[in-house]
Amino acid sequence: MGRQERIARSIVRAILRTNVNGTKKKASNPLGILLALFSAFFSLYQLLMRKIRPADFAKLRREYWDVSDDDYVDSFRPREGAKDEEALTAIGDMGFSGSTFYATTDQKYLVKSVPRHSEHSFFRNDLLTPYVQHMATHPQSLLVRICDFLGASGASIGRILRLAPSHHIVMENIMYGREEAENRGDAKWENWDLKPTSYFYPERDIADGALTSDATKEQLADEFHDKIVLSQEQADDLFARLEEDTKLLAEHNAVDYSLFLVRMKLPREEVQEEVQPEAAKSDSNLAPPEDGPSVPPQPPTWKTGVASADGKYVYRASILDFFWAKHKIQPRFMTLLINLWNLLISKDGPMSITTTPEEYRERFLKMCRGYVDIKKD
Repeated sequence: MGRQERIARSIVRAILRTNVNGTKKKASNPLGILLALFSAFFSLYQLLMRKIRPADFAKLRREYWDVSDDDYVDSFRPREGAKDEEALTAIGDMGFSGSTFYATTDQKYLVKSVPRHSEHSFFRNDLLTPYVQHMATHPQSLLVRICDFLGASGASIGRILRLAPSHHIVMENIMYGREEAENRGDAKWENWDLKPTSYFYPERDIADGALTSDATKEQLADEFHDKIVLSQEQADDLFARLEEDTKLLAEHNAVDYSLFLVRMKLPREEVQEEVQPEAAKSDSNLAPPEDGPSVPPQPPTWKTGVASADGKYVYRASILDFFWAKHKIQPRFMTLLINLWNLLISKDGPMSITTTPEEYRERFLKMCRGYVDIKKD
């Protein structure tokens, strides 16, 4: 069994074998417990995981996102006769952060590792309580819905040597329904991971990127070369959500977050320019699956799909990757390095990870507004 499979097994077992209050479901065989602890200590990749603040996340799922405990756990339950690790499928690559990504077999949830201490400690100690409160009081928030937070428990060789990530988040999959749409023969879904690109990116800007591979540069932020056509009401709603969510992040020193945008073309051979968005809403092929991971609040929302004012597309949007906080040691060190670079070598300005939270929020909101074209009545 490889590294990814062992990591997946540890995640699945943490979900399936932990009660809502955070306690492990007890094994009846003392010898089995002893052997499990012994095996966990000498494991390189399969760490013993526990849920962090499970009651808070369970309350969000049940009371605000209409996800029952049974339905949630079922997404992580392997098929009959399958091994635990087969309940998750590894996706994507390691990226700049070294994160691993998994999807549940039903595609409802994604699991992302949070290997950097500065990031998982920030979420656990600084942002978690405000996040839970914000999501409870702002049901239409664009912040990604985090359904669980897992952390390694106990000592192990793999944890000491950092051979496997010690923390993971379980979050909704905003791309849920794509596989079903592709099976129907609908137009391919498009997606972009958007950040302000006016910042200094060493991989791109030093020597015009000649010192960095194309594969590395492709991992930088995407660019959206189009416009999201919205009515005035839709635009005002979107901007209000963005203002509220980024205010929370700026207040807690978060920077470098991104807007994940999904676009689905209307499943029609021809679309008239004057089609009203209400017509798109009534198209049954665009409705979110009834068993989606977190449908409330009632559609249309940016979580489930908002029809463009020109009737051509349906959009989803979510704010991701808000774990980089300026007051942590690693971000402070990076800020020092970039400040020295600007002082001694070349005045390229700040990176997205070294700017101030207020300045990043300002550029982020300006970027989002720049992608919107308001259709006048």
